[in-house]
Amino acid sequence: MGRYRKILVGFDGSLSSKNALRQAIKFARQEKCWIKALAVAPSYEGELELVGVRNMKEALRGPAERLLKEALEIAEAERASIMTGVEEGPPHERIVEVAQTENCDLIVVGRMGRGPLERTLLGSTAARVIGHSGKDVLIVPRNAQLSWESILLSIDGSRYSEAASRHAIDFARSYGGRISAVSVVDVTDEFIAEAPEILDKLLEKHRAILDGVRKEAEAAGLQVKTFLKEGDPSTKVLEVAGAEKAGVIFMGSHGRTGLMRLLMGSVTEKVIGYAPCPVIVVRPDGS
Repeated sequence: MGRYRKILVGFDGSLSSKNALRQAIKFARQEKCWIKALAVAPSYEGELELVGVRNMKEALRGPAERLLKEALEIAEAERASIMTGVEEGPPHERIVEVAQTENCDLIVVGRMGRGPLERTLLGSTAARVIGHSGKDVLIVPRNAQLSWESILLSIDGSRYSEAASRHAIDFARSYGGRISAVSVVDVTDEFIAEAPEILDKLLEKHRAILDGVRKEAEAAGLQVKTFLKEGDPSTKVLEVAGAEKAGVIFMGSHGRTGLMRLLMGSVTEKVIGYAPCPVIVVRPDGS
């Protein structure tokens, strides 16, 4: 415990963000840390004298202020004390900025899930927060419960997944969870048929990665299972998550610039979009 000192929750009043706040409160209680709910109001850039509202800023902030009342009601029902705040501007920019300026260690956001486009997070606040923030991000589906009993770790040998591995083992040790580690060799049937010798080398590399995680987890006194898969990485990770009844998935996030920061088409985004449980995207120190 004690990895996170302050948690920032992006709260927009949706069912997913309400559940994200509830799960964040539960998590903050376990971690013994502060929690802040942030609502973001749109900014108005027009000529105030041309509109019929005398105080346009107050009119725009009104809905955000009402959202925070909802957040406080949720906290009261959970018998928790939280801080609140309102910012103006693009939601993902303000969430990322507040997390940075107020030294929050973790950002928590809800995940919409009503249709295929939303489930891939394309263009959503959650995707943009992940892409632009250097903080760890916890994404919570609207009906999911955060649980440490069964932790799924997705690794590929990069420094990003190494950071996720350290976090997963740390949390499993603290909360008595077990770890399932999965590494996927991203190959097609055609590749397997045409280059079996290369596939063997890739399998050997990923097997070594999993062995390293297994040894580290066992050294920490943890139960650990490893899975070496071939095929589409996001599909295989989700298959293992379902089979192992994962209560949370740990993943690393590769750094991006510009539009690629939206994580379009990435394994991370696809797993987040379809995972039945919360996902923690871990950023390596100094990223």
